[in-house]
Amino acid sequence: MKAFSLQLFDSRRSESFDGISDFVGEDASGSFGILAGHARMMTVLVFGLARFRAGRDAPWRYLALPGALLYFDDNTLTLMSRHYLIDDDYDRISARLADELLSEEEQLHEIRQSLQRMEEAMLRRMWELGQQGIKIHE
Repeated sequence: MKAFSLQLFDSRRSESFDGISDFVGEDASGSFGILAGHARMMTVLVFGLARFRAGRDAPWRYLALPGALLYFDDNTLTLMSRHYLIDDDYDRISARLADELLSEEEQLHEIRQSLQRMEEAMLRRMWELGQQGIKIHE
């Protein structure tokens, strides 16, 4: 059986798996699979679940990701993400995806909105100062 290695990285940890026979993920163009010997590729996985297994008859293991950079080269699949969850049970990881990662994404969205409001307020204040004839140096 031909196999490849999987390396997972996030901001807190890393894990490696050898003997991987199949990987299934999804990017902006849709779902795709990777087998050993696949051509070099790089893509960005979307928010959701990916899966992999070590052997055609082996059970799937699931990865919950808030998006990830995927790079495959020389029979090594590397996934880099802000955070990931891994589990053998589809129902359990689906629930964790909804609970943990979706909550994290909502918090990041709120932070981005807050930063955008701060930027808009700062630009408005700079414009007001310019209207009053006060020079702003870069």
